[in-house]
Amino acid sequence: MNRVLNTPQFDKLIVQEVAPRDGLQIKPTWVETADKIALINALSTAGFTRIEGGSFVSPKAIPALRDGEAVFQQIERPPGVIYVALIPNLKGAERALASRADELNLVMSASQTHNRANMRMSCESSLVAFGDIVRHVKGSGVLLNGSVATTFGCPFEGKIDEDRVISIVDTYREMGIEGITLADTTGMANPRQVTRLVTRVLERLPAAALTLHFHNTRGLGLANVLAAYEAGARRFDAALGGLGGCPFAPGASGNICTEDLVNMCDEMGIPTGIDLEKLIALSRGLPALLGHDVPGQLAKAGRNCDLHPVPEYVLQI
Repeated sequence: MNRVLNTPQFDKLIVQEVAPRDGLQIKPTWVETADKIALINALSTAGFTRIEGGSFVSPKAIPALRDGEAVFQQIERPPGVIYVALIPNLKGAERALASRADELNLVMSASQTHNRANMRMSCESSLVAFGDIVRHVKGSGVLLNGSVATTFGCPFEGKIDEDRVISIVDTYREMGIEGITLADTTGMANPRQVTRLVTRVLERLPAAALTLHFHNTRGLGLANVLAAYEAGARRFDAALGGLGGCPFAPGASGNICTEDLVNMCDEMGIPTGIDLEKLIALSRGLPALLGHDVPGQLAKAGRNCDLHPVPEYVLQI
């Protein structure tokens, strides 16, 4: 049975906004620290309960996010919003903790080749580093999330064995990493594949611990969200304007667009708690901030209820 089409009352779909980190990390032009802070503060008033605010990686690797400390230390922090930081190693964790990040997102690829390209180390070495981070964070009250990059396919290796992904999920949980993100890093997933893997993963952990991260590289982003939602997933990453892409994954275009996702949910009656009007206004301001157009569609087309005036000649017929 199709649960989305046959369930009279839908569970809330939780959107984690990732534009301030994943959306800006590959931008060749510098976005001022004050503008990043203003963007996060505006998103914090739009109904999000989770925002990925930046990363604490080497400034040489990701120069666009070298101001992570300043951003996390100066943003407003309304109650009920969790601010997430991506970290690559123990040093990054120490910086993030000092900057009052609420949750640390650790990333390892299911693909050895992509992990070496992205993290400059083997998967085995990444897991050793994660163990150091878990021990360092223990008792601090800071949450931990483990992302599995290239879950649904790798641009270098191709198809990823589902059992490999399941093994990583189990390892994360055994280490004490409670949250899990399955990331479609280069947009290679399809809805049937998503349904199958999400169903398997949710046999191992509660839906509240699982996040799905889709890219729209091949136009299947929202279809994959719907497939994951039908399979029981309830939390999804998305980026304002459809910004983003992995600097170490050839062909990885932007994340699924937040306002497009929220609009789809609104039209289907799936609650998100997100203020769509605020999102549209923020998205329409991105080209001026970034100096280029953004991939999102809703801010260009408008909502279904944004009707056009009837042409004068029609009224005369």
